[in-house]
Amino acid sequence: MTDTPAAPLRWLHDYGLPALLGIASIIIALLGDGAAETLRYQRDAIMHGEVWRLLSGHLAHLGWSHLWLNLGGLALIWFLFQRQLSSSAWWLVLLVSTLTVSGGLLLFKPELMWYVGLSGVLHGLFLAGLIAGLRAQSWGDWLLLAAVIAKLLWEQVNGALPGTAEAAGGNVIVDAHLYGAIGGTLTALALRLYQRKNGEGPKP
Repeated sequence: MTDTPAAPLRWLHDYGLPALLGIASIIIALLGDGAAETLRYQRDAIMHGEVWRLLSGHLAHLGWSHLWLNLGGLALIWFLFQRQLSSSAWWLVLLVSTLTVSGGLLLFKPELMWYVGLSGVLHGLFLAGLIAGLRAQSWGDWLLLAAVIAKLLWEQVNGALPGTAEAAGGNVIVDAHLYGAIGGTLTALALRLYQRKNGEGPKP
């Protein structure tokens, strides 16, 4: 007989990541603009040693509309892909995507003084979940992947999709989406390679 975790522990295992991101983001929003300014990605502050902003900046938002837009995206990702990766793998994807976005902005966008929001990280989570469950015989999976790639290419050539800046309440930093997508994709591919090397099948 196998032991099954108690309901609260099972819930924490399955939903701890989105719950933590959501609660932390809402608390920061409730604390007001001062908290957001203290925690946001801010290039000059990071260069002067405030390295926590590389992580915390993704939990601050431009306003409530920006916050609900991102949390809605997070809920959709979890609904679609949560079972494609283990809990520990999701935390790894989150960490890598977060650092890839912040590192990419720091290295390749020196003109960007500050940044807030989860959208870059969400692109990493989305791509990781999609790639983890990608099946060679599923046209739907491949069409969705093609649609995401097309969106990223559009943003690099033409800027943010129409209406997204208005919905977010401010400028959309499309390079953050690209860096997050790269981080999530590389992590998912590394996890698939690790599974194959160790004779493990994809997560049911």
